[in-house]
Parts: sequence; C-alpha cells; structure tokens
Amino acid sequence: MDLFSDNGAIARILSSDILIRVGKAALYYLVGILIIRLTSFLTRRLTSSKVSRQSRMILNKIVTYVGMSVLLVVILAELGVNLTALLGAAGILGLAVGVASQKSLGNMVSGLFLLSEKSFEIGDVIKVGDKAGIVHDVDLLSVKMRTFDNLLVRIPNETLISTEVVNITRYPIRRMDYEFSVSMDTNLTALETLLRDSAESNPLSLEEPKPIFLLKKWDHDGIAVLFGAWFLKEDYIELKNSMFRDISTRLKDANITVSIPRIRVESGPAESADNGNRIKPE
Repeated sequence: MDLFSDNGAIARILSSDILIRVGKAALYYLVGILIIRLTSFLTRRLTSSKVSRQSRMILNKIVTYVGMSVLLVVILAELGVNLTALLGAAGILGLAVGVASQKSLGNMVSGLFLLSEKSFEIGDVIKVGDKAGIVHDVDLLSVKMRTFDNLLVRIPNETLISTEVVNITRYPIRRMDYEFSVSMDTNLTALETLLRDSAESNPLSLEEPKPIFLLKKWDHDGIAVLFGAWFLKEDYIELKNSMFRDISTRLKDANITVSIPRIRVESGPAESADNGNRIKPE
C-alpha cells in the first residue's frame, strides 16, 4: 500500500488541517500561559498595598483558575472538539462527583464563610483545639497551619466553622499573661516590684499600656498571682520565652517559692478491696 498516494494515511494527514490546528493550539497554549502569569504578577503588584496577603493569594488563585479554564476552552475549540457535548458530559460527571463528595462541598461552603468572616489571615498565630501554629495557607477546602515544631497541619474548613478558633495575634498589641501561685509568706510588694522590673528591662515589653499585676485569690497552693505585659504581636514567641526565663531567674534569686499544685486522690464511694479506707491527701 502506497502511504503517499491519495488514499494513503500520511497523505491524508498532510492534506488536512490537523497539523495547522495542533500548531495553533500549541501557540495558544504558550501565549495563554504567558498572559496568565503576567496577569497574576500585575494583580499581586497592584494589590500589594491595598489588600491583605490572604486576599492577594485567593485573588491570584482565582485569576489562575479562570485563565486556565478559558485557555482550555480556546484550545479545545481550535482542535475542533464539540464543546456542547463535552460540557454536557462534564455537567453529568460534576453532578455525580458532587453527590459523592458532599463533605468537600461542605468544606467549600464553610470556606466561603471563613473568607468573608476574616477571623484570621495568613501569618496569624491561631489555636484550634489543642493545635497552635502559624496560618500557612487558606483555600476553599482547608486551612494549612505550621506548628511551632515545624509540622504542617491541615484542618478542614467544616471543622473550623464549628470549632472555637483563638487568633493569638489578631490585634497589633496584646498582653502576655503569666499565672502562678506563691507561698502565703511571700512579700507581695517585693514580688510586684520584681515582676515590673522584669517587664521594664525587656526591650520587647511595651511601656504603654502599663503591665498589670493582679492578686487573684487565696487557694490551697498559696496566693494566685497574674502578671501581664503588653507587646507587639510579631514579638509573641520572643517575649514569651525571654520573660519566662527572666522571671524564673529573678524569683529564684529572691528566694520566692512558686507553689506546686497538690493532687488530691480519693477512691470512689465503694470501699477499697483491702481495708475499705479512702486514700487521703498528705
């Protein structure tokens, strides 16, 4: 069989416009990718001083997804694909996938609520349950958080919308509280002076508002004390650690004893197996 005859396969390919269509599609792809990247770059530059980092990231994703969708439609149309039939099949497939992934749809709806609520942004330190860390990424399905021991934690949006979320660094200025108990014979005036001196000597502690010193209550461990120092949110970890070390050193040097809570252990209403006596605290 002569492949180069009028009836040959290669002759049919060369005589058709398939190669031209493929070439145009490849050119559209290259030009489209450049346009999408340029648009994304300009979007980031124009919004850098007007919107938050989180909003810029979301806007950049929208530009990228919309651009890629339009580019895909243009390429398929150039290749002669029947878009009507394709979109119909995609609609049926999307319905089936949607029914099978109701959890994902719930996360997307919850993600929209979280984005509109703006309870936290990328870079904020948040606490969700027993997990705490820095918000690394926010999208319509989940929030990714980097913990202080450098682990990546993914939290579904549906969980966040129904869970208490504490934004530790929401406001520019916040207070670091240290709570402990001291023995009953402690000189409270000297203790207050010691704590205020620690805050004043720390460059990360703000002069205004003034640190707070509060005698909370008498308890079984002695006198419960609360001391709080104000700081800028970006200094959270540095201030927490530095003041903790300094206060511990000053308390030790001043021979001020921090009470260790006692554990009270008792048996249940039934008598114990040996002699029926209850276990009493020392």
